[in-house]
Amino acid sequence: MPCYRCGARQTDPVRGASPWQRGVRNETQVLICPDCQRLHDLDLATCSTCGSTALICRLGEVECRSCGAVRLACSDTLTPSAMTPPPGLSAEVEAALNRVLGRA
Repeated sequence: MPCYRCGARQTDPVRGASPWQRGVRNETQVLICPDCQRLHDLDLATCSTCGSTALICRLGEVECRSCGAVRLACSDTLTPSAMTPPPGLSAEVEAALNRVLGRA
């Protein structure tokens, strides 16, 4: 999954914690690259209980990693653009499968 702001692709991390950050935007899980994390206008969702942006979205729920509050993801706020894969992703996946499966 690329950075939602700049489109940079995440590479395999070295040992330890990943420098990439997770967040929720438009009720969708997003990744933020280390460069974009320095910006202050990330436009991420915040927890209604504690105000933290350390949220994760899974199985129709949004959970706050700071205080543990859980809420249902609002399906009416989803936009079609949030559900569309980035351009070129299918070609990247096909190329990766060909490499792994030894296809010419």
